[in-house]
Amino acid sequence: MTVQPRRVLLISATIGEGHNATARAVEEAARRAWPGCEVSWLDALRAMGRWVPATFNWIYVTNVESTPWLYDFFYDSLWRYRWFANASRRFVGAWSGRRLRRAIAAHDPDLIVSTYPLGTAGLDRLRRRGGLGVPVAAVVSDFSPHPFWVYPEADLHYVMSDASLRAMRRAEPDAVGAVCVPPVVSAFRPADRAAARRSFGLPETGFTVLISCGSLGFGSVERAADAALRAGVDRVVVICGRNEALRRRFAARADDRIVALGWVDEMPGLLAAADVVVTNAGGATALEALACGRAVVMFEPIAGHGRANAELMADAELAELCPREHDLTATLRRWVAEPHLLAQREDRALKHSQAADFTDQVAALAQLPRHHGRRPLRPQDAFFVYATTPAVSQQTGAILQLDGPQLSTQECCEEISSRIAQRARGLPMLTRRLVLRRGRRPQWTPDDEVDAGGHLRCLELRDGRPADPVVEEFFSTPVRTDRQPWELLLLNDIDTGRVLLLAKMHHALGDGVAVTSTLLRLLADGPQPTTSPSSGSRPWHRRAAKVLRGLVSLAGAGPAPASRLVGRSTPNRSFADVEFPAADVRASARSHGVSSTAFLLGVVAEALHRTLGDTTAGQRFRVMVPRTVRTARGGAGTSAPGNHTASMSIDLPVGPMSPARRVAEVAAGLAEPDRTGQTAAAGAVLAALGVLPAPLHAWVVRQIYQRRFFNAVVSVLPGQRRPAHIGPLRIAGVVPVLSLADGVGVAVGVIGWGDRFGVGITTDTGLAPRAVALAGHLRDAFADLRGARR
Repeated sequence: MTVQPRRVLLISATIGEGHNATARAVEEAARRAWPGCEVSWLDALRAMGRWVPATFNWIYVTNVESTPWLYDFFYDSLWRYRWFANASRRFVGAWSGRRLRRAIAAHDPDLIVSTYPLGTAGLDRLRRRGGLGVPVAAVVSDFSPHPFWVYPEADLHYVMSDASLRAMRRAEPDAVGAVCVPPVVSAFRPADRAAARRSFGLPETGFTVLISCGSLGFGSVERAADAALRAGVDRVVVICGRNEALRRRFAARADDRIVALGWVDEMPGLLAAADVVVTNAGGATALEALACGRAVVMFEPIAGHGRANAELMADAELAELCPREHDLTATLRRWVAEPHLLAQREDRALKHSQAADFTDQVAALAQLPRHHGRRPLRPQDAFFVYATTPAVSQQTGAILQLDGPQLSTQECCEEISSRIAQRARGLPMLTRRLVLRRGRRPQWTPDDEVDAGGHLRCLELRDGRPADPVVEEFFSTPVRTDRQPWELLLLNDIDTGRVLLLAKMHHALGDGVAVTSTLLRLLADGPQPTTSPSSGSRPWHRRAAKVLRGLVSLAGAGPAPASRLVGRSTPNRSFADVEFPAADVRASARSHGVSSTAFLLGVVAEALHRTLGDTTAGQRFRVMVPRTVRTARGGAGTSAPGNHTASMSIDLPVGPMSPARRVAEVAAGLAEPDRTGQTAAAGAVLAALGVLPAPLHAWVVRQIYQRRFFNAVVSVLPGQRRPAHIGPLRIAGVVPVLSLADGVGVAVGVIGWGDRFGVGITTDTGLAPRAVALAGHLRDAFADLRGARR
């Protein structure tokens, strides 16, 4: 947005007058900072429903005056039970956000500032749903920001002190905050005490105590007055607000030291006339008193936020906390007897209030950087967090084979590093960190500070040093999760001129298509081809019928066939790769009358038959085959982060038969999951798991993603034929590196790239032969099938 907003929207609420007082201060500062800008107001409670303002005000007054223990219990629970705070905030945010959305659209603001927590909750909800693109700020007028006050999607929270900032971060670690001066209108400023008293007809001399407990005038107002009178002060001015019964009770007293007033508009002058201001909530009255340079006493703070505000103000030495009558009497006596102590309080109040200019602080809101808060992982992505075990890490990888002029290792490294520095911040998959907490849903937190040196290592191979052990070590080591979970390793073999770029990412970041797409956008020259999200979907009743058929099919599939390539997982890994000419793959597939995917799966089945040496007729080997749904109707497109696949299980024939017949049976089996709706059902199940509590979700994932239901993972990924370059280096080929599942000993990934298909093999050497042995069988199987015909 521009530095000069055209329209500013203030979201407040009339529940007392404190939130509106803060909003008036923001409006005044906005008009001063941006002359000519339009400032409009929206009452969050009124937007939530016509009955809501009266109901919420009744609940608030009743809780404070009649059931303070219940208010304390609610307030303490927000801090003590994170799940309760989150559930409450989500409920209120959904309610408020839906009602605010249309009203905000009608105002069409350039900047939104909230001074009421339920309004901020609704804004957070709208931000999470992508429905709010303008800067959003909250001014938290309570000294103690409780969990209902602060939200991760707000671009900035202005809080009242450094202690408030610490409390804000405790309430919501992902919130962004800064300290502002008291948000009050400019009429609240230091003024001559004697002149102010003259304007109200009060004696110029004598010690005057002002008692103001908000617009509703509730709490221990009468006890505060009695305690002040016992201290021997000369005068007690009581602001009763809209509490007419309280004003009448004071008026009935036969004590000329008491001046009882109802609702007043001259609060700046009354505060200037006082020596001490006594209040009980720590909201607008306390902020106005500080702005006027007056000493503040928090007496018998009201329940919940009042008590928390008082404690924080006392810790910051901006108020004296007097929880009982005799404490207030003793404090006032001390200040009457020792005026220099009172002067010290006033100096601290002025220093705090004049540390900055509120108009400048409001003006800074126009240039707020967009803040993204933590987001829970999609169920499809959290799946791979939960599937991780000590022996089996879940990460997707790739090996980019680079051809071109021989460059020094430093030149190669600088070429890659410069692109990371320039582009990584614009790629969502590379600018998020995993937040893992025991028993809680995993979350993404944004982190666009990408250190190229921390994610890229460069290694020079010479004097015959082989690359294979380095490759095995790189992919065997789990990717770090204490930063953005991705790593690159450049290998420059000086002897052969061969350059490899190894990449690995936590599987929760995305599937193989997302990894390849992100690597190209990070490193390759020029724009890379991507597909956009597609719109439309099949009618719901057809989708439901297909899912139902698929669920029946999945239930009837039963456990996977027995195999000697499964068992208890070990951390030992081996990796190998094979290349097939793309033209030969496509020609062979045509000669067998099948798709390239079916042909390649047939090659894998033949290689597994030779690996197992199985002579049992009809023997089957179940593979789990993830298939992308990014380009399907309603798909996310190829550049979207996350896992967008539908998995299907296929029983490959691995018993004795001719290679050509094996390919034909594989092709028939490949069509079966689509026909039965198995892929649609698998996708629906993954999404539905997200409604489960995190511990149960994790348990279910560990039960289904393991050797009981499949014997291996095989994936044929869409690639690209168009050549891509990284500066002078051409990406000649790509080899996918798949992770295993618990108890599963083999994973095979295939991708078409340029003039070749790259095949990557991963094995757990505690369960299966080394990958190089399976690679040899794949070469032999391909050679035999290339020459075979139907």
